[in-house]
Amino acid sequence: MRNPLRLCLSICILSVAAFAQYNPPAGSWARRTPQQSKLNAVKLKEAIDFAVASESKAPRDLQLAHFQSFGREPYGEPIGQFKDRGDATGLIIRNGYIVAEWGDPNRVDMTFSVTKSFLSTTVGLAFDRKLIRSLQDKAADYSAPTQAYKPGEKFDAPENFGRSPFVDLFATEHNRKITWEHLLRQTSDWEGTLWGKPEWADRPDRDNTTWLTRARKEPGTAYEYNDVRVNVLSLAALNVWRKPLPEVLKEQIMDEIGASNTWRWYGYENSFVVIDGKIIQSVSGGGHWGGGMFINAYDMARYGLLTARNGRWGNKQLLSSEFIRQARTPTSVEPTYGFMNWFLNTDKKLYPNAPATAFVHVGNGTNIIYIDPDNDIVIVARWIENGKINDFIGKVMASLQT
Repeated sequence: MRNPLRLCLSICILSVAAFAQYNPPAGSWARRTPQQSKLNAVKLKEAIDFAVASESKAPRDLQLAHFQSFGREPYGEPIGQFKDRGDATGLIIRNGYIVAEWGDPNRVDMTFSVTKSFLSTTVGLAFDRKLIRSLQDKAADYSAPTQAYKPGEKFDAPENFGRSPFVDLFATEHNRKITWEHLLRQTSDWEGTLWGKPEWADRPDRDNTTWLTRARKEPGTAYEYNDVRVNVLSLAALNVWRKPLPEVLKEQIMDEIGASNTWRWYGYENSFVVIDGKIIQSVSGGGHWGGGMFINAYDMARYGLLTARNGRWGNKQLLSSEFIRQARTPTSVEPTYGFMNWFLNTDKKLYPNAPATAFVHVGNGTNIIYIDPDNDIVIVARWIENGKINDFIGKVMASLQT
């Protein structure tokens, strides 16, 4: 039988530890010198100089960058907003305090697929509140045919006869097998078209004869990074919450962690639906065709600090440690991926210069939120060449003082 006094003392110690952690209040963020944070100032500056010198070579005009990359795919035209980006920017946080910053951390920029981490967070919030009973449940059991909002559409138009006016994400035999976990891990192999984008047209196979004839893979057996399927998860989550996902995120996460009021989360020009008589935009999970999360580096760092602390902020558990445990569990068919968009450093395969326990929220650009729980470090780096990230992390690690 457990000793009640010992149990009470354990709870009290944990509570004191939670309060002892520094949590930056809304509107301000305390700073510490590298020396106070046990970092070598000279080596830390070398790391920052390296990040600035390793700025992405892609155009700062992100719409142009789109047409030079994803826009060349079938049905690759943009359907959401783009915004010219700013300078290479970043923050280094240790023990919750800002130790270094560069560029313009207040500037609101696109963050591309880091948006996926915010999307999976809204699913985690639904899981925590039992709106989703288990992440192993079939998503079809929580979904209903959804009316797409098309102003001026006539339902009695003869060309629409026999066509369903609804978006039904899980109507096919294959799609009905898909669970929430399959969607979160990008192992669903969902089939279909959403918001005018066929799933086969996102990063299409070089062999174009397979585009319409590919064999379907059993959900859970193969990993494929695919933004159409990410947007399926977004609409499925909207059906559960029955209100805009940005509203859910703002009320339950961003306001609680003291984020600014400048971030915005967009969907597409054609991703509006009608739920409970309200016109709601189904937001995107990234900027693949425009849209997604537009946010500043400080707010990204706050979110990173939340995930670094297993979903706890001060004395509040905002996102359950159980959801984060699952999010940080490697996907069997892709061990460096957890839930979207939690990239894991399993066996140090992702970033050899980082601890194996580190993880990152990553988006094109490259935008990263790097979390190193072993050393209590959170780094935001924006507009850095993807191939330079490991070297940059190595230089930050070299600045650590024992």
